[in-house]
Amino acid sequence: MPASGILLIDKVKNITSHDVVSKIRKITGIKKIGHAGTLDPLATGLLLILIGRDFTKLQPKLLKFDKEYVATIILGIETNTYDITGRIVNYYYGKLPDLKAIKKVLADFRGDIWQVPPAFSAKKIKGKKAYELARRGETFSLKPIKVKIYDVEVFSYKKPRLKLNLCVSSGTYIRSFAHDIGEKLGCLACLENLRRTRIGPYLLENSVKLNKINESNWQSYLFH
Repeated sequence: MPASGILLIDKVKNITSHDVVSKIRKITGIKKIGHAGTLDPLATGLLLILIGRDFTKLQPKLLKFDKEYVATIILGIETNTYDITGRIVNYYYGKLPDLKAIKKVLADFRGDIWQVPPAFSAKKIKGKKAYELARRGETFSLKPIKVKIYDVEVFSYKKPRLKLNLCVSSGTYIRSFAHDIGEKLGCLACLENLRRTRIGPYLLENSVKLNKINESNWQSYLFH
């Protein structure tokens, strides 16, 4: 019987979560593989890879876990994707806020909030993914979703870069959070870097880089 379990992968930039799944299918020879929580190509960090039927069926439960991130936000610019990979659509030329003003605004975001997902997201609209419509230049609107910001703390602030530690509920878009922070501060903002450090009880420090696993050693990295 093929081995099954959960691989904790430290995803690198510029690959999709599906790319990771495809690579691990080739390494393991197992087709029944999924993941629990997408990371955008821009993002790095913890990705849970579920191997085998007994673990892929746990996906709905694992997707509900809260998550922690380290996010770097650039103040003063707005992009169409809400992150630095997108097209810049607006600049702010005024004075950037000080740390005291930032902390005051961040306090307003703690707890339950309503958040509109980015237009460039995988949210479905009449069976089509939002990012597909956005790329075609079509006009549409996404419904706000209720998420929870358990905690948000400033790690560092060196204008224009604001680095934050965040603990959030499942379904929270950090790109939208960055955009909304910029609007609330009145200076615009977009996400520059994102690193996921925890999913529920699973920690980034226990993960492995994809290029470190192969056909002979992958089973030794499994969690059950």
